[in-house]
Amino acid sequence: MTDLERSKRLRREYDEAVIQEGKELAGPFMTVSGRPIDRVYDATDVADIDYERDINLPGNYPYTRGVHRTGYRGKPWTIRMFSGFGSVEETNQRYKDLLAAGNNGLSVAFDMPTLMGYDHDEPWAAGEFGSCGVAVDSLSDMEILLSNLPLDKITTSMTINSPAPVVWALFIAAAEKRGIPRAKLAGTLQNDILKEYIAQNEFIYPPDHSMRLVTDTIEFASKEMPLWNPVSVSGYHIREAGATAAQELAFTLANGIEYVKWGLARGLDIDEFAGRISFFFNSHNDFFEEVAKFRAARRIWARQMREQFGARNPRSWLMRFHTQTAGVSLSEQQPEVNLVRVAIQALAAVMGGTQSLHTDAMDEAIALPSEKAARLAVRTQQVILHESGVINTVDPLGGSYFVEKLTTDMENEVLKYFDQVEALGGVIPAIEHGFFQKEIADASARYQFEVDTRDRIVVGVNEYVSEEKPDIPILKFDPEGERRHLARLKQHKATRDSAKHAAALAALESASRDPNSNTMPCILDAVNAGATVGEVCNLWRRVFGEYREQVVV
Repeated sequence: MTDLERSKRLRREYDEAVIQEGKELAGPFMTVSGRPIDRVYDATDVADIDYERDINLPGNYPYTRGVHRTGYRGKPWTIRMFSGFGSVEETNQRYKDLLAAGNNGLSVAFDMPTLMGYDHDEPWAAGEFGSCGVAVDSLSDMEILLSNLPLDKITTSMTINSPAPVVWALFIAAAEKRGIPRAKLAGTLQNDILKEYIAQNEFIYPPDHSMRLVTDTIEFASKEMPLWNPVSVSGYHIREAGATAAQELAFTLANGIEYVKWGLARGLDIDEFAGRISFFFNSHNDFFEEVAKFRAARRIWARQMREQFGARNPRSWLMRFHTQTAGVSLSEQQPEVNLVRVAIQALAAVMGGTQSLHTDAMDEAIALPSEKAARLAVRTQQVILHESGVINTVDPLGGSYFVEKLTTDMENEVLKYFDQVEALGGVIPAIEHGFFQKEIADASARYQFEVDTRDRIVVGVNEYVSEEKPDIPILKFDPEGERRHLARLKQHKATRDSAKHAAALAALESASRDPNSNTMPCILDAVNAGATVGEVCNLWRRVFGEYREQVVV
């Protein structure tokens, strides 16, 4: 009898004994995503896995166990807290506080007018100043936002999409005015417009024009900014919209593949830019499912880049990703319990091998984080890093029957989704058919039904409920922040050289109308001549038009 046959016999005997005892609860035993989980996993579940082909050692293709041979023994993950609120002055001080508290990277959140490409003196921006991030309109704002921050010694991430090229240009211009060359700037531009059409709906232009602008940034970074990731393909917002873990992974990777296709169509060699595409994932409550998702992500991306697209440079095969804990899992009720949720989610991200991590603050279901809550969120990562012992070995869950089976199941489910997307003609036709949107809506409805029927317990929400009112200090903005901002914007527009400003915008419009031109050099000229985010985005509204999502039944 072989070892596998012996394992199968032992498994049968075990299952029969459990059933005969009759002590197992009714369940359901399933992941947050609704994936059924067996009572035990053993050698029979991983019999089809080839160690070298599918798992291998850390730092070895297909990187299931991590992209670095030494894991966190060589370099800890970057503690990168997502932050931005109100005025640039307040946000600049928060960044200094975060760096002093132990952050080693910054992540900038912008407010809604900035995200939608409107200046704050436009009617569209009324009442929205600084409500979900920092307000940035001009180079004057960006210079204050970045004042005295060590941009040449830290990495900076910016969460921005449709206006990404112009906000990035403001960042570059502000750094260069301080004498920091663009080639030395390191960081990431989220710039993932496809997930906006799929989940978050913060798009402006039709998909083809938006993709052209993203491709411009990819090409520009590949030639002039070797330390910068021009697009961070985001599964985070897809998951926050209600997707399952497998949907988050499948739709995110499909989007990443689409950016690769556009880069190749531009004439770039895949090894010029693939290594600078990064990813941004959600880490939800189901610990093992999340670990498996991260491990499967690396494996799938490596195989796609090497086997599907023929990348030759091993750096092009590596998936590097940032993780944020699941904001959608936080509850307004008993907000202190969110500290526990976030700790579990952060640990899953670390055990899954993330390169950088944001931990949500306990009060984010109520308001933007208070200073104390933000500090506790940083401390959560520091406890994991310094006190838990999980960094002592690379991929500590590697070889677990359960985790390896989940990883393989996740990969297989993702590949099935790839086939469905290709059958619809690719990512953009799938968006226009409403495929992604319906899949996410169905998954979200299933989860909510489970909560409503109490098949899924959410502590403090549908079980272990307390009538105690939350006693959480709420962050308050400086009431003078908006007044200062609008006065600065007025002065900025009044004192710029009007002839240079007009000429720069005319050159940008000409480049924007020429599909063979890269717009980034003209955008940089425009912002250096005083053009604002709203002016550039409104120019593109005239040139490209605005996208209206079709209702698909």
